[in-house]
Amino acid sequence: MPELTSVEWEAVTLSLKVAFWSVLASLPPGIAVAWLLARRDFPGKMLLNALVHLPLILPPVVTGYILLVLFGTRGPIGAWMRESLGIVVAFRWTGAAIAAAVMGFPLLVRAIRLSIEAVDRRLEASAGTLGAPPLAVFATVTLPLVFPGIIAGTILAFAKGLGEFGATITFVSNIPGETRTLPIAIYTFLQVPGEEQAVLRLTGIAIVISFLALVASELLARRVTRGTGPT
Repeated sequence: MPELTSVEWEAVTLSLKVAFWSVLASLPPGIAVAWLLARRDFPGKMLLNALVHLPLILPPVVTGYILLVLFGTRGPIGAWMRESLGIVVAFRWTGAAIAAAVMGFPLLVRAIRLSIEAVDRRLEASAGTLGAPPLAVFATVTLPLVFPGIIAGTILAFAKGLGEFGATITFVSNIPGETRTLPIAIYTFLQVPGEEQAVLRLTGIAIVISFLALVASELLARRVTRGTGPT
């Protein structure tokens, strides 16, 4: 396969950066929301669960438009960030990371929530009876047991962020070197006659990265499961 051009490498590296930061930013709230949904009953729980999973149901373009309304320079959040913090995310790679985080959040939360629900509550109760505060119980008992689910959810969210297209192009547009991620680059090259080879190269890169991510998730999950299983 011919070597990637500088423009193609730019799209690949930008996609990896966007996917990485989207996962890093969404992981702490993802763990918190997953624990809340798995371990607590409260008014509005069904509404929160529906809100978390809404990006899976909505057309990505709609999600991107909502992000643009909220985080655009004239939106309530975007205007505050610009005036108070001097931060602009619309039409920036950081905005692409936000779009990827929103689209991958349901997958992250679902994987972690299922792992938390599978943990025997008697183990947590035993630690509590020994005087451990709730936060210590979570950190020393629950978290190690659900680590495989965290890994699986993280990899799925990363893969989702890597392939995110609709919400990203709606929110941050298609700006070379700034927001033109791998899927957007493929779409762009598809519109240009004679760029079939570039499309094939980028498609191959996307398949390889996604495949390696899924294999790594499975291998790491198995390793952690063996390490935390009964001896």
